[in-house]
Amino acid sequence: MESSETEVKSLINKLALLKNEIQKVIVGQDVIIEEMLVALMAGGHCLLEGVPGLAKTLMVRTMSQALHLSFRRIQFTPDLMPTDIVGTEILEEDHVTGKRFFKFNKGPLFANIVLADEINRTPPKTQAALLEAMQEFEVTYGGQTYPLDRPFFILATQNPIEQAGTYPLPEAQLDRFLLYIKIGYPTQEEETRILSSTTGSKKVKVEPIINGDEIQKIQSLVREVSISDDLIEYVSHIIRATRPDTTTVAYIKEWVRWGAGPRAGQALILTAKARALFHGRYAVIMEDLHAMAYPVLRHRVLMNFKADAEEVTSDMVTTELLKEVKRKSLIL
Repeated sequence: MESSETEVKSLINKLALLKNEIQKVIVGQDVIIEEMLVALMAGGHCLLEGVPGLAKTLMVRTMSQALHLSFRRIQFTPDLMPTDIVGTEILEEDHVTGKRFFKFNKGPLFANIVLADEINRTPPKTQAALLEAMQEFEVTYGGQTYPLDRPFFILATQNPIEQAGTYPLPEAQLDRFLLYIKIGYPTQEEETRILSSTTGSKKVKVEPIINGDEIQKIQSLVREVSISDDLIEYVSHIIRATRPDTTTVAYIKEWVRWGAGPRAGQALILTAKARALFHGRYAVIMEDLHAMAYPVLRHRVLMNFKADAEEVTSDMVTTELLKEVKRKSLIL
């Protein structure tokens, strides 16, 4: 790797400290926290889904406190307009000359970490305002382009229940999220610890561990992590096997309406590299690819009506897919 060995090890150690700092507040959810950090390391964005009360917002807020970065929360509501998140021009007056002029007043998107809370409760017009920001890391207003602060990380949450009055994200915008993370209920032991730690008088202070420059260095290091040609070919096999028109996997033909595109393969390789670095490795192994396949493919493999009717999920398809591709692959 181009960076010095000492610097790389120092950054990897800080990542471990960062996870520990978050876990001061968040009980359990080890895999969820790791996936969020992997998305940050890879320079992408996350969509978090879980029922109310699973600490989605707290998790994001705690993560922002452990990072020496600016943080803004946007509560998405049905009356939220694009200018409410991007910003707008306001008329100001120069007190010396008396001249009036328009000045762009930046919206909450101009922060390093943005929590888009309940993103599926706002109309498509406002959801679409996020699209350019997520993909291009800039916004346009009145014909003028404004670059966003780097690093720039959007964490959006949505509630899988109470779908009345919501606006499901279109597939094109879902694809802009690097990872789709589902948060489940805690175990009994974890829930007991949560009840004990959150109903007393003791308050935990979260200390900032990593600054913006270090995050950007980590994002550069992720791309230097090596992956063999065989594993790249294996990723290609996985992605191509998700497409019902061309796949040889019967399970896919039966349950899938649309398969994943090339962006899914890019996301899988990039997040596998980030996961490898997070665990102190400078090369991707099969375990990294299998671990990241679920949050990468979850929103990119679209199920058909029969699958919805019989409650066959994309995660179930991914499990069968990995078994089938692994069995047929000559590289293993």
